[in-house]
Formats: sequence, C-alpha cells, structure tokens
Amino acid sequence: MTNQSVSRPFQRVFAAAALGAGLCAGASPAAAASYPERPIKLVVPWAPGGATDVLGRFIAKGLSERVGQPVVVENRGGAGGNIGTAAFVREKADGYTLLVATSSTNAANPYLYKQLGFKPESDFAAVAFVASIPNLLEVNKDSKYKSFQELLDAAKAHPGALNYGSAGVGSSQHLAASLLKHLTKIDIVHIPYKGSGPAVSDLLAGQFDFMLDTGSVSQVKGGALRGLAVASETRLATLPDVPTFKELGLDGMNASAWYGIMAPAGTPADVLAYLNKEVNAVVQSPEVKARLEGMGAQVPAAQSTEEFSAFMSSELKRYGELIKLSGAKME
Repeated sequence: MTNQSVSRPFQRVFAAAALGAGLCAGASPAAAASYPERPIKLVVPWAPGGATDVLGRFIAKGLSERVGQPVVVENRGGAGGNIGTAAFVREKADGYTLLVATSSTNAANPYLYKQLGFKPESDFAAVAFVASIPNLLEVNKDSKYKSFQELLDAAKAHPGALNYGSAGVGSSQHLAASLLKHLTKIDIVHIPYKGSGPAVSDLLAGQFDFMLDTGSVSQVKGGALRGLAVASETRLATLPDVPTFKELGLDGMNASAWYGIMAPAGTPADVLAYLNKEVNAVVQSPEVKARLEGMGAQVPAAQSTEEFSAFMSSELKRYGELIKLSGAKME
C-alpha cells in the first residue's frame, strides 16, 4: 500500500502567478517537482543470492510500496563490490539511483585495493542505515568443541594447531578472526576461500576447526553447525541461546558487517530527507524487521542522514585499524 499522503513532502501546488522567473531560477528540479516521478534503481554491487542482495530486495519491495514507484534492483558484482560501486558514483545525483553500501565496499575495501574507482569520503551521500549482521563463532555439529572456552583452551594449549576459514583475505570473517586472535593472544591458522559459500561448505564437511561468519544462521538454527558466541553487544533475536563474547568474559569482541542505503554525492538535501524517512519506515516495519532478524541481522532505531554519515566516517577509521591488525595486503 502506498503512503503518498505522508511521504511526498516535495509535492507542491503552485498558483500560476507564482511561476515567475525568480522561482524557476531559485528552485532545484527536485524541490520544484514531485519526487519520485519515475522508477528508482537500487544498485546491489554483489551477485544475486547473497545477504546483500536479499537485504536489498527487502528494501526495494517495501520502498516501492511506500513511494508508489517501482524500485528495481540491479546487480553489478565483481572485485569485492568495487565494480558496481564505482559505476554507481558516476550516476546522476537526482535520487533515482541508490546503492546498498556495505562495510566491505565503504569501509574495508579502501585499505585493500589500490584502485577503487571511488572515494568513500566524498562520492556518497548518506540516506539511511539499515542493519548490521554480527559474526557468529561456529563449529561443525560434530566438533569436540562444545563451548567458546573449550575452543579457546585448545588454541592456547596447541599454538598453530587450529584452523579457521573465511571468505577471503580482508573479508569480514578474516577481520573478525584477526580481532579474536588479537584479544585472546592465540595462534590460529587462516584458510582463505573465494567466498563464504565454499568456506561454509568445508566447515560443514569438517575440513577446518571453526569460522566466524555472518551468513550461517540458517545452518546453526537447523543444527548442521553449532553457534558458540556472537560478536555483538546483544544476542541475536533469531538465536537467543547463543551468548555474546562479552557475556563469556571477552570484552571488545564486536565484529559485524553493516548495510545502508546511499545516494551519489550532490543529491538534493530534500530528496535525501524524504528517502531517509521512507527507508527508515520500511526497515522499522514489523514485516521487514522480522525478515532481517531472521537472517541474523540486528536492526537499530532509525538514524538520520547525519547520524549515518558520522557512523560511516568512524567505521572507515576503525576498519583501517582492523586491517592493519589482520595483516591483509592491498591488491
């Protein structure tokens, strides 16, 4: 159902006498006309089927229903999200092309790639924060490790003996494990894969000891994997029996992948404010919030564009420190 009566603050009725040269010269196209007047494109800089794509489609569907225009998802994968993101920043800044930005593309990749094709500090305009998905420490269901403490004790007793998998060097999983390694002073061996799917498959097959991952909630809920701890301040709504690292006595072990909606830099402020209101309404709706939480996401209270922008700036700095800690090399 559309919500045009409350969600179109840019629709104005002008008397004929008001349409003078001064008004035409002083008003931006977005301010002088109703927005949106045509379909909106939502760029997902990853291949279909992953967490970013699923999340983007939740947002696209809800936003389309609210604004009364189609919101079409366009997948542009490749180079860790850089190809689609670089193409996005060259789009017209009119509110008709949006991006699902992630902690990978807008916080980690600037330290991992020499050629990004975009500037994270200046090529984007914040629209709305959507959600974060904490990394979950998990082992195979048949693993001898029944708790985080048991795994930690084994790692300390046998330096270099335990292996962990990840989606690749510099991935969320790799950085989370590097933080764990730093905080606990353990010696563990990294096995990087080309994506989280192959890594999880090998964990299910018992090919390595453990993994920190954001996309394996369904396997944990189904019993194929065992969740030992979650790297966030609060437990996951969908896995209420899995404790946080903090509850287990390890402070500072917070490692989540985050997602938000962005527009190209230069997008009119009134369009950003409108989109912020509508995206927040979609994310906070009971249906979408439940779906996001079902995939392991945590949905905070609605944020303003300014709050989201400040968060991204702080995350860019924090990821620089994490990547330095991990020893990940630039490509």
